[in-house]
Amino acid sequence: MTHAEVFAVVRRIPRGRVATYGQVAALAGFPGHARQVGYALSALDIDASVPWHRVVNAQGRVSLRTGGSGGGMVQRMRLEQEGIAMPGGRVPLRDYAWRPDAEP
Repeated sequence: MTHAEVFAVVRRIPRGRVATYGQVAALAGFPGHARQVGYALSALDIDASVPWHRVVNAQGRVSLRTGGSGGGMVQRMRLEQEGIAMPGGRVPLRDYAWRPDAEP
């Protein structure tokens, strides 16, 4: 799995929706490789054009970015700006999960 393959899937996640690391891996053609998605996204600059902030873990939680960049706080802020509620620090996946199979 290349970073470009991961980024191509992440770019498809619509505003106001989230996907899990595992979902991104599966859509990129590499089911079971959620960790590699995390590695690819952690290589991005916090201001990258790829909407990395729309990817959360399987519990709907923000996973901390490495390097102490404050990325977790930025991710939360960006999700909230898109109208995604995070009660208790979790995105309710039943409400905000991206369902590409339901796209027109």
